[in-house]
Amino acid sequence: MVEYIDSVEDIPHFVREAVRAVPRHRFVPDVALAAPGGSEEAFVIDRIADPGTWWDTVYSPAPIVTQLDDGGTDIRAGAGAYTSSSSAPSTVAHFLQLLDPEPDDQVLEVGAGTGWTAALLAHLVGSHGGVTSVEIDGNVAEQAAKNLADFEAEAEAEAEAGAGVRVVVGDGAEGWSERAPYDRVHVTCGIRTVPYAWVEQCRPGGVIVAPYCPGFGDDHALRLVALPDGTAVGRFPGYASYMMMRSQRPIPYVGDDGGGRRLATRVHPRTIGLAPPGADLAMAAMTGLYAHTSRQYSRFLVYVLDPGDPGQWAVGVHERGESEHTVYQMGERPLWEEVTDAYFRWVGWGEPGRDRFGMTVTPEGQRVWLDSSDRVIATSGCTAAS
Repeated sequence: MVEYIDSVEDIPHFVREAVRAVPRHRFVPDVALAAPGGSEEAFVIDRIADPGTWWDTVYSPAPIVTQLDDGGTDIRAGAGAYTSSSSAPSTVAHFLQLLDPEPDDQVLEVGAGTGWTAALLAHLVGSHGGVTSVEIDGNVAEQAAKNLADFEAEAEAEAEAGAGVRVVVGDGAEGWSERAPYDRVHVTCGIRTVPYAWVEQCRPGGVIVAPYCPGFGDDHALRLVALPDGTAVGRFPGYASYMMMRSQRPIPYVGDDGGGRRLATRVHPRTIGLAPPGADLAMAAMTGLYAHTSRQYSRFLVYVLDPGDPGQWAVGVHERGESEHTVYQMGERPLWEEVTDAYFRWVGWGEPGRDRFGMTVTPEGQRVWLDSSDRVIATSGCTAAS
């Protein structure tokens, strides 16, 4: 894995050095599920039964899933919803680069996972810094704390200890006010809405890095800087892919592309379903809808869902060889029209990439803007701590 990180361009020296100092294998369980993605299927790795594959996978670019269905399915089953993991090393490195923690920083981490990223952060902030990792799942938190304690004990024995990590059980959306203010907030789960508690607990000039996953096509890395007036502002500097925060998971699709009102559309479903990241971000912000694609034999489908009402949905269908396209729509809200209107607004702006979009977070909500914070394209409510 170190060789892989070294081969990736634009990763700064401090991240490479941390990855060398904090070996991933210390935080991966004996039995886990490798999820290389792309055309490769997930497969179980077992340190006892097949140590060679286990070691090769741990030191590969692949994310490693450590929990299925919130712990309801044995990892050996190899199938289920991925709910905890050791993230892909390239993703971890990219987020650490965006976070840019300094020695002596106090860091809030949302989502402990295996404890590996918390250990990397502890190494980066040094013995006078501190890391608080908030994990909603008690079993995940317990294992992460054990992994960290074992690693810290060995590091102390070798006189290479960094900051201590405190793992606490709680809802990461509420942050952890007991140890605020923080210089950095490192979020390891996807969000649709930025919880204001993170801004509130971050000192002015502090940095929040989170995976912004609105549920519409591509997901995005979000980097915010806290301002003295209690707001935070930032941009979307790249791609991100993380499991969703439990309180912000998408609703299940309950529609049927054979049901609902049948409409014709001149807009090819691929235009919406395979739009570039800038368009995905704009459509998500302006409509507040979810969308995902599916290929079924000779058909290409785009599902559009209203997260506030599972009974409202639309499906755009392209049949191979057909020049006309069909939309099936359920509910009063014209979802397909909203999405296509948002897409063509994006085209009218000159098809801006995601790096031209930004976000401002306030106590009242979040605003997505284009080019500058005074050119707002969408506003939504903020998630407040309960």
